[in-house]
Amino acid sequence: MLFQIVSLLLEVAASVLGGACLLRLYMQQQRIPMSASSGNPLGRFIFVLTDWIVLPLRRVLPAFGRWDLASLVAAWLIELAQFSLLWLFQGLAYSYAAVLILACFGVLRLVISGMTGLVIIYAVLSWVQARSAMADLIDRLVVPLLAPIRRFMPLIGGVDLSPLVLLVLLQVFSIVLGYLQGAALL
Repeated sequence: MLFQIVSLLLEVAASVLGGACLLRLYMQQQRIPMSASSGNPLGRFIFVLTDWIVLPLRRVLPAFGRWDLASLVAAWLIELAQFSLLWLFQGLAYSYAAVLILACFGVLRLVISGMTGLVIIYAVLSWVQARSAMADLIDRLVVPLLAPIRRFMPLIGGVDLSPLVLLVLLQVFSIVLGYLQGAALL
């Protein structure tokens, strides 16, 4: 029981912090302004939550084009810390190489679950026609993922089913990722 509680708390903390690092990476890649003066309500929160780990990493990891490697490595380090603590808590039950592999797959799971959440929020906001700074931000984050699907899938009766297709694809990727993780740990 204690292991389950510790595991849950570590998972929540790693998901919030790692997800914030990945959101920072994606927002910067999409060139979404993140300052408070830009009207982005989420940008300042992401900066405050991630600056402590991303800024020191930036001193040694330069950006790769539009990709902020420091944010990506920060997400991986947070996942690595989570799995390392669980590894120690379990009494070194398996090799540390497995922990390194689990951290990589943890980052990929964060990407899939984060995108799934964004698409669901996007779909709900599209139904209620909410116009706000947050709705515009979600739109800018999700539309690049929907654009390739929309090229091949027309509106059906005036309804855009591309978010549903993207959600199904994300679930398929999640299943494949689970199998790949299992194979990598053998």
